[in-house]
Amino acid sequence: MPQVVLITGSAGLIGSEAARFFSARGFRVVGIDNDMRARLFGAEASTAWNRERLIQDLPNYVHANLDIRDREQLEEVFRTYERNIRLVIHTAAQPSHDWAARDPHADFTINANGTLNLLELTWRFCPHAPFVFTSTNKVYGDTPNSLPLVELEKRWEIASDHTYFEHGIDETMSIDRSMHSLFGASKVAADVLVQEYGRYFGMKTACFRGGCLTGPSHSGTQLHGFLAYLMKCAATGTPYTVFGYEGKQVRDNIHSADLIAAFWEFFQAPRSGEVYNMGGGRDCNCSMLEAIEICEQITGKKLDWTYSEQNRAGDHIWWISDTRRFREHYPNWSIRHDVSAILEEIYAANHQRWRQAG
Repeated sequence: MPQVVLITGSAGLIGSEAARFFSARGFRVVGIDNDMRARLFGAEASTAWNRERLIQDLPNYVHANLDIRDREQLEEVFRTYERNIRLVIHTAAQPSHDWAARDPHADFTINANGTLNLLELTWRFCPHAPFVFTSTNKVYGDTPNSLPLVELEKRWEIASDHTYFEHGIDETMSIDRSMHSLFGASKVAADVLVQEYGRYFGMKTACFRGGCLTGPSHSGTQLHGFLAYLMKCAATGTPYTVFGYEGKQVRDNIHSADLIAAFWEFFQAPRSGEVYNMGGGRDCNCSMLEAIEICEQITGKKLDWTYSEQNRAGDHIWWISDTRRFREHYPNWSIRHDVSAILEEIYAANHQRWRQAG
């Protein structure tokens, strides 16, 4: 049997990028995805279109339509492939602040219990397989909002004399004494579990605490998928709402291909219990207002947007990831996409599909 890469959330943005990457390198890809996004956010967020592309395009792709909360069904998959599993990439999640508050039990069981199921089964059936987890910078809660920020014309920026100014926020920031949102709390639980299976059991594990993960395969929706949903609204004339901070909140953005390249580096030389802040850093970041301008330039249309004073609970005013720890461990890796290139690619790959769907 060929070497297997097991990917949860395989029809989503990061999962599908990983499926194509590892399939092209000769791995059998076992994808686990039950299109939970459609149930969470509605039909427009469905990943079914992406799942069908994987099945059609990748001859060595095997799809398992199951819920990561279902331990018995998951165990069947692990038992089938056992030690042929060379890598586990866990991207499946409930990813929204707002949705988590509506159904905390579902949020926690997906993000925390689902992660525990996968860790335990990896430990039982393929303990030498590295375990890559897409965590989030929301594990830091709203602590970044206490940083000394300066309001500029189109963005918030950190004071130029602050230690984070040149490179961004590193992994030493505390995750305590802050408001995380319930989504952030469930991801903290999963993040710590992944670390613990690395430190306690010696498994090769890594938490990639992402900023805004983005790319052309993102099924963006209002509650999740910043750049993809923004571009969709700009291209289709759909009204868009900016929540709080005068639209000057800053996000760093990392293209899915750049993130998968980081996973590949880790897979080749895995470590135990690692934590990496992972985003576009100073190479790839923007404010809401800046992103709107770029979308308007690419589409040639004015975005129909309104402003709400109410920011999302636990939301960051300014976030830029310091990726130096990862680059120190894996010096061959670097960011290869900037914001404009990402948005142009999202538009080119999706505008016809969006128009047909509308």
